[in-house]
Amino acid sequence: MRNGRPLLAASAVAIAATAAAYAFGGPGAEAAAPEGRVAAPVKATENCVADARYPKRQLRGVWIATVKNIDWPSATGLSPAKQRAEYVRILDNAVKRNLNAVFVQIRPASDALYKSPYEPWSQYLTGTPGKDPGWDPLPFLTAEAHKRNLEFHAWFNPYRAAYDTNTARLPASHPARQHPDWLVKYGDLLYYNPGLPQVREHVVKVVTDVVKRYDIDGVHFDDYFYPYPGGGGAFNDTAAFRRYGDGAKLADWRRSNVNKLVAQVHKAVHGTKKDVKFGISPFGIWRNKAQDPSGSATAGMSAYDSIYADARAWIKAGTVDYVMPQLYWPRGFQAADYKALVPWWANEVKGTDVRLYIGQALYRVGATDVPAWTKAGELPAHLKLNRSYKQVDGDVYFSAKQIGANPLKVMDRLVKEHYARPALLPLPKGQKGEAPAKPSGLKAQGSVLKWNAVPGARSYAVYKVPTSGETCTATDSRNLVAVVSGPSFATKAPGRYLVTSLDPLTRESAPSEATVSPV
Repeated sequence: MRNGRPLLAASAVAIAATAAAYAFGGPGAEAAAPEGRVAAPVKATENCVADARYPKRQLRGVWIATVKNIDWPSATGLSPAKQRAEYVRILDNAVKRNLNAVFVQIRPASDALYKSPYEPWSQYLTGTPGKDPGWDPLPFLTAEAHKRNLEFHAWFNPYRAAYDTNTARLPASHPARQHPDWLVKYGDLLYYNPGLPQVREHVVKVVTDVVKRYDIDGVHFDDYFYPYPGGGGAFNDTAAFRRYGDGAKLADWRRSNVNKLVAQVHKAVHGTKKDVKFGISPFGIWRNKAQDPSGSATAGMSAYDSIYADARAWIKAGTVDYVMPQLYWPRGFQAADYKALVPWWANEVKGTDVRLYIGQALYRVGATDVPAWTKAGELPAHLKLNRSYKQVDGDVYFSAKQIGANPLKVMDRLVKEHYARPALLPLPKGQKGEAPAKPSGLKAQGSVLKWNAVPGARSYAVYKVPTSGETCTATDSRNLVAVVSGPSFATKAPGRYLVTSLDPLTRESAPSEATVSPV
């Protein structure tokens, strides 16, 4: 039943169609068998229970780092054709593993891997800061991702100004040269001072420009806010603190500066395109219990105290759509046990409109300094543990290079144990809007399902109805055989199929049904 309305058993076909519609959460809809054919008898299941081993909606992502040519492009000075070919290989590797999202670093250090009116071209394209690479990569990057049903998140570093403290070597148009008063030198890097309103305004302007002009699905910040403690000594923001501190303690003021930027970016992103998401991947430890009784049972560096990143404040304020803590430690690691951190973060988002994804250290697999990482089963065990916490809606892997390298064959194991089926992306919490229309004209032409393209649909989900006639076909991903970008699907398996439309947020339509006959 749904909304108290009973299922009507006028015919086996009607039962199948109505129950299938209920499983999708859409209105009751008839989906008759193809003309001249009779649908197989079905078992009308009133209460469909999803199997946690086969989540229908789950984010499965990968970070594609451009800084220092970590992932893409693999070297500076490659031709546009080679850059494009490398990127396509990365995406194809992701699709092969049934991943569904990419987080591409387009602004490593106040530079741009796209044609920006505010910041110079990145040196990681040509080898020379500010040099035009001869093409704008971002339209290609987004289009190729969407062609493969990969959600595209544009990854920005908010405060890093330059990897070179000698501003004379930066392009004349670089904001660091135009606004030297914005800068704080720390170690071998230049940072923009988070305490200056002008800096926040600049970052918001840069982000808003990308959201406005490019077809991105999300804006993503990493874990670099105030610099990580190291050999840089004290972060010299004394003058700004005197001017803007307003009697606050230095640490509280710094956290407030970051919180203000996060809130401004969130407002700007949704004010520009309401369906674009904004999220952050903070350092994995908010605070330890030794520092705060409500912190995690850990003993590592605290993001709250060391880099002034207060993820709890962003969650409570609703100024992020998701958090993706970087839990780069194995189970049983004394200072930061994965088993202690997952429940802590799950509890933080409970009852909020903020999604929780986990940043996974694929790059650590095979490392010998921590015994757990020498075992191929450690990372798959993380995903198994995540199932115990319904707030965990997916995982993102650092980084793309390791997806291809497959250390200890761990990606093969992840696919076998966790990603054997595709998955739809989680719906943004609190997001209102209607699902797209269901596919019309669905029919089988030989072994190919074809239907009419649906306005507003970016992709389509294809489900195979079990031979038992089970009506809960779409409850989880056990019967999800593909997510395709165009209005057709070729199969070698005869039987009954359901096809639904998905909009860019993966809101799902009611299903249409057709049968592929045995050859």
